[in-house]
Amino acid sequence: MAAGAASAASFNGLFSVPAIAEETKKQGKKCILLWLCGAPSQFETWDPKPGTYTGGPFGAINTNLPGVQVSQLMPQCATIMDKLAVIRSMSTSPSEHFQGIDVLTRGDKPRPPFTRPILGSVVAQQLGQLDSPVPQFILLDPCPEGNEFKGFKAGNWAGWLGAEYGPVRAGGDYAIPNIERAESISELDHQDREALRSFLSKKFENDRKSEAAAKHNAAFNRVNGLMSCAPLFDLNTLPIADRERYGGGAFSQHALQARHLIENGSTFVMVANGMPWDNHVYQHEMHQMLVPELDNVLFQLISDLEQRGMLDDTLVIAMGEFGRSPWLNEARGRDHYPTAWSMAMAGAGIQGGVVHGATDELGVKVTEDAVDNRQLFATIFSALGIDPHEEYDLPGLPTFSRVEEGTQPIKELLKNA
Repeated sequence: MAAGAASAASFNGLFSVPAIAEETKKQGKKCILLWLCGAPSQFETWDPKPGTYTGGPFGAINTNLPGVQVSQLMPQCATIMDKLAVIRSMSTSPSEHFQGIDVLTRGDKPRPPFTRPILGSVVAQQLGQLDSPVPQFILLDPCPEGNEFKGFKAGNWAGWLGAEYGPVRAGGDYAIPNIERAESISELDHQDREALRSFLSKKFENDRKSEAAAKHNAAFNRVNGLMSCAPLFDLNTLPIADRERYGGGAFSQHALQARHLIENGSTFVMVANGMPWDNHVYQHEMHQMLVPELDNVLFQLISDLEQRGMLDDTLVIAMGEFGRSPWLNEARGRDHYPTAWSMAMAGAGIQGGVVHGATDELGVKVTEDAVDNRQLFATIFSALGIDPHEEYDLPGLPTFSRVEEGTQPIKELLKNA
């Protein structure tokens, strides 16, 4: 493939060649996950309940799908509902953030003593090009260093797939820091040092049969790729009009950056946003700021992908780890609520113009077609052309499938079901 065959020296000019750039766009399915960390409210987004005591102060507006409404805070998404598939009947188990994040980004509960790979690692391993200088799994986070309250903690993202399928983390200043060769080291010296390091590391890996050394070598190779493709992470190279169209916030700019990275050879980009959706206090005031940003990001991203001929091959997912409670607490916030919540997808193998499932008139419980994390992941994998039932065979564990217990995808949401 064109991007995979590029050398570090030639990469910067690679995508100025139209034929190669076009070939890169055709290299298979890709995915952008807009991870709404902290969990948005379904009442103020995809499943409004206007005029009820659970519905809050915002109204509902008609969409371009007859009979389907969304929150009045999402006027732009209302115009592209024929492109979207919305699940209003998500019903999952974890009610705390870290457990919810784990299940909704990995697809299931843990499998100790092994760590289940995150969605981005599976997609990178199944669909990506490991020899490409462009990272195949990228996490864009306003706090790329990660901590308990903002962004994602560092950890074993790729699980049993191996560190080479873990994410490259970026964010903050919309660039990759500390990847330029020191001026005191010539290019020839740099290449000689890398050749020696590679030889010694590979020898150690082969002599000791060391899995840790293999992962160490994979990490070094990724750094070399990053040095060559750093310009892709620089948003200053993109048109100012695009940056203004997406909006000035970190989440908005990272969504634009995700589009640019997918367009130029990455396979999976996860856009996180700290934890602003965790609105235990002043729910309505906070969502009044957050939802319009999400509305614009989804509209711009899906419209851009469609105009570039990429939507049919790029899956866009927007979700958090659960929903928000129908009731308000004493601080006028909505609490965690995994029992009945909503999320949205578009592109790739997803059928647009579908609203799947329903909740009761107050949004307290699912009344039609409840969807759990396994059904969701079976659907996501199927939309991307990945077999959800392919078996893993790990030492010390029974053989089991990528999505367990033969759970089937939601056919209504798939174009070619």
